[in-house]
Amino acid sequence: MPQRYVVSACLAGEHCRYDGGSSPCEAVMELVREGRAVPVCPETLGGLPTPRTPAEIREGRVIMRDGRDVSEAFARGAAEALRRALAEGCDAAILKARSPSCGAGMVYDGTFTGRRVPGEGVFARMVREAGLPVETEETYRKSR
Repeated sequence: MPQRYVVSACLAGEHCRYDGGSSPCEAVMELVREGRAVPVCPETLGGLPTPRTPAEIREGRVIMRDGRDVSEAFARGAAEALRRALAEGCDAAILKARSPSCGAGMVYDGTFTGRRVPGEGVFARMVREAGLPVETEETYRKSR
C-alpha cells in the first residue's frame, strides 16, 4: 500500500502562510492530486487569521513579532491537524521547513532576524511524537 502523507497546506498551494501566500512544492501538489496527501494548516486550524503577524519560537513559546504569545493557538491547531491526519490514515509527513508549526530540524530563533537554530515546530513535534516520520519539502525532494 502506498504511503499516505499529511502535508503543510502551503506546500499544496493553499494561501495560508502568515503573509497570505503559499509555498507551492510540485512534489507535494502531485501527492495531493494523486489522493496520497492530506493538506493541513495547523495555524489556521488553531484559529489564527491569514494573513497574520509573523511568529517564531522563543524559549519554548510561540511569540508573534508584536510580542503576543500564540502558543495556545498553535497547540490547538497542531492537535486538530494531527487528529485529521490520523483519521485519514496518514503514516508520514512532509512539512514546511523552518515554520514555527511545521519546521523539522531547524527553526527561526525567535529574534525575527532570520537566524536559524536546531529545533522543530509545534505540529512537527506532535507528528514525530505520534510515531510518524517527518520530512520537509527540502529533504523530501532530495530523497526522491
